Amino acid sequence: MMTNISYASAFFALIQKEFTQVYQHKADIVNPLIFFVVVITLFPLGLGPEPNLLARIAAGIIWVAALLSTMMGLERVFKADYDDGTIEQLLISSTPFFIYVCAKMVVHWLLTSLPLIILSPVAAYMLHIPTQGFEALMLTLLLGTPILSMIGIIATALTVSLPKSGVLLSLLVLPLYIPVLIFSTSAVDAASMGMAYNGHLAMLAGVMMLSIAVSPFATAAALKININ
Repeated sequence: MMTNISYASAFFALIQKEFTQVYQHKADIVNPLIFFVVVITLFPLGLGPEPNLLARIAAGIIWVAALLSTMMGLERVFKADYDDGTIEQLLISSTPFFIYVCAKMVVHWLLTSLPLIILSPVAAYMLHIPTQGFEALMLTLLLGTPILSMIGIIATALTVSLPKSGVLLSLLVLPLYIPVLIFSTSAVDAASMGMAYNGHLAMLAGVMMLSIAVSPFATAAALKININ
């Protein structure tokens, strides 16, 4: 029981530390949100205001914008801790290293994806998604964006020792994002047409549970390899 309390305290202390660090770099919070809004705004301007056309491609637009937004700050997730030796100190401490990784993942999702989920009904309205698709869009973002964060952070851990890892990070991450993109947009399209989309959500939930089980340990192993 004492161990559980200790682990929980360590987790929330790391969460607090991460929020303090991120608060000092507010651009990491604001830039993905601005990028998401700008992309959603530009598509109607470029394609024209025709509601049927926008409604047909709206799910793909919103999901691609969300996917690219979550990637914007990935390169810096571990960089400062790697450069100042924090990761090395945590590796030799008594606190299990995966708790640090879990804290990073939770903070990344809260700061980059949660604001997008809150904004998604507005984006759906702007792109003329039928109202019956709003719920499916929010549910797919709720299930899918944690997967994006966890996969992205594994790739970030693999490339943290490289001075310029942005392009390599994109090449590693984007192919792994494709299944999430396919299941999510299919679910929103099905809901917009009044069809059942429970199967799509079940697939996303399964991938999310698998990611939760594997990604903290995979990320911790990748960081240890880089430190060694």
